[in-house]
Amino acid sequence: MTQEQKISRLQAQWNNWGSTQFGRWLVTKMVCFTAPYFRSIKPLFEEVKPGYVSATMKKRWSVTNHIKSVHAIAMCNIAELVGGCCMDVSVNLSRFRWIPIGMEIQYIKIAKTDLRAVCRLDNFDWDKPQDVIMPVEVYDTNGQKVFHADIKMRISDKK
Repeated sequence: MTQEQKISRLQAQWNNWGSTQFGRWLVTKMVCFTAPYFRSIKPLFEEVKPGYVSATMKKRWSVTNHIKSVHAIAMCNIAELVGGCCMDVSVNLSRFRWIPIGMEIQYIKIAKTDLRAVCRLDNFDWDKPQDVIMPVEVYDTNGQKVFHADIKMRISDKK
């Protein structure tokens, strides 16, 4: 991160409070206050840093479907949460803004347990406006991949 690069509010909150269980809960609540729809899955951030964000969600009755597995849209929701937050802490916010413009998903296996979503980037040194893919993997408690999303984000110049 260059000296003139602005740190995201999420990264600043994480740097201040993310080292404790209560702090992780608090940062998650602040994100869900800003984007209330994410509250429906009751996520909890595990780690937040440029190029890497992970969060968990519990399998609860309210996120299940008719076959008692985690609903596909709940998995889309946690994927968009970690993909968007990873973009937010990775992009140079003093120069750029971003917005999701699409998502391709794969249901790999029935999700019958609590879930962990991970967005990991190998390269995030974006120097110009462009569309980028934020890959998100979702795992069950056995470490089995149950879902994959490629979230297309549009990075544009800040107005």
